[in-house]
Amino acid sequence: MTATLQAPPKTGRVVFPFTAIVGQEEMKLSLILNVIDPKIGGVMIMGDRGTGKSTAIRALADLLPEIDVVAGDPFNSDPQDPDLMSNEVKEKVQQQIPLEIVKKKVQMVDLPLGATEDRVCGTIDIEKALSEGVKAFEPGLLAKANRGILYVDEVNLLDDHLVDVLLDSAAGGWNTVEREGISIRHPAQFVMVGSGNPEEGELRPQLLDRFGMHAEIHTVKEPNLRVQIVEQRAEFDGNPQDYTAKHQEEQKALQEKIVQAQQLLPQVTLDYDLRIKISEICSELDVDGLRGDIVTNRAAKAIAAFEGRTEVTVDDIRRVIVLCLRHRLRKDPLESIDSGYKVAKSVARVFGLEEDE
Repeated sequence: MTATLQAPPKTGRVVFPFTAIVGQEEMKLSLILNVIDPKIGGVMIMGDRGTGKSTAIRALADLLPEIDVVAGDPFNSDPQDPDLMSNEVKEKVQQQIPLEIVKKKVQMVDLPLGATEDRVCGTIDIEKALSEGVKAFEPGLLAKANRGILYVDEVNLLDDHLVDVLLDSAAGGWNTVEREGISIRHPAQFVMVGSGNPEEGELRPQLLDRFGMHAEIHTVKEPNLRVQIVEQRAEFDGNPQDYTAKHQEEQKALQEKIVQAQQLLPQVTLDYDLRIKISEICSELDVDGLRGDIVTNRAAKAIAAFEGRTEVTVDDIRRVIVLCLRHRLRKDPLESIDSGYKVAKSVARVFGLEEDE
């Protein structure tokens, strides 16, 4: 009986193809830009239940090409980049011990709502450390997420302290665990993706500000599109292998486009005048701190690289700035105006664009 339940060895779990997702352009663009440049700082996806948030994030992780990792290393250490290596791997490199390198799928780590800090950060076995004199570290979810995607569903229901820990690791790229005077540090660079439903409460502004981008998704209202989505899902559930095979070429093309964008990104330039205008918009909108300016610069470069260009245009900025700034505006409880509209209005004025854009 159990034999029939096992997945075929060559396929494992089949994931809905990213290129087959209908609509939700804001979410798809934010996710792709964060993969091209993880330093954008992750994305917060806020929207109604059942709008395909989890499906899109799993599909993105599945779409990404395999990466080189050091075999048997719990931190997915990069054999080339010292910033993405665990201390053990670094020591081997310094001692010129050859590393065994294997290919591995980009990890998508799901953070359960009830996760404890120990489960997230990892634990140190104090007894073993004292009795045997070795740093006995049990890696947590942050170790597993290194060089991958960390997905936190219902992030607005997660303990604020835990969100802080996650965002600190995402920003610094390292996770430090300290217990009884013993300290362990390991790389933890990942794309942090949070999702939530605004009806279940907002995230604190200082935590919201730490996410690079903020995508809003809504239930599709157009009946034809809804029927298309339902039919697609039914076709996928009926025969996942056939359905994914149908989208294989599109998936491959998008994967190649993302890889080329990652390689092109360091050559992309952003004109000084445009940078001044971005900061002028942030200043006009009274955005606290400089995170908004930095993220908009990075996202504009990432979208230019995604489209195979080495110079950022005004249109690139216009397409990403709402996603980068809407969650950083101070909320006036008496104001009904959407923050995205406020950002678009300011962009239109500063760049002299038509406001209906």
